[in-house]
Amino acid sequence: MLSFLDFLDPASLIQAFGYIGLFIIIFAESGFLLGFFLPGDSLLFTAGFLASQNLLRIEILLPLLFLAAFTGDSTGYFFGKKTGPKIFSRPKSKFFHPEHVVKTKKFFESYGSKAIVLARFIPIVRTFVPIMAGVGEMEYKNFVFYNFIGALIWAVGVTLLGYLFGNVVPNADKYMLYIILIIVNVSFIPPLWQFYKEKKKDL
Repeated sequence: MLSFLDFLDPASLIQAFGYIGLFIIIFAESGFLLGFFLPGDSLLFTAGFLASQNLLRIEILLPLLFLAAFTGDSTGYFFGKKTGPKIFSRPKSKFFHPEHVVKTKKFFESYGSKAIVLARFIPIVRTFVPIMAGVGEMEYKNFVFYNFIGALIWAVGVTLLGYLFGNVVPNADKYMLYIILIIVNVSFIPPLWQFYKEKKKDL
């Protein structure tokens, strides 16, 4: 049975749940609200690394993880599109207010394409962006295109980086912990920077 610390460790997750677990985790983090806490970036990199050590098969991983990321975001989009109007139709609600729908629409009209792709690399944000794209009624054909690009760059790209790292770097396993820590820290730079800019505006 996995402990809480094991649950946060990518290698432990992969070894415990295998291909099916990888699919479910990436799918959930890509567009299912309860998946925002999952370690997607480090999980993809570790999966690629394990494939380089012949513990997983890269030819299975790449299409599987791409499909998980793509369908996850698509599910989030349709969830937002279907439930958004009902949730945001409560005029007395402070958070779920109709004005938020209008703001979301404007956001995706201006930044939708960039948001769908870049959000893939930002923890928590990548879970909510496809849902908000649905709420904001982003045109679906545009969403599908950028969802495809984002899933390809993120799910396939990060996994391949882990695979290449394991094949190119001698004794790569000795550096895995440091690499994962770097990935986790770097991934939180964009939201922290955005938070800093918003706070600066308020001063």
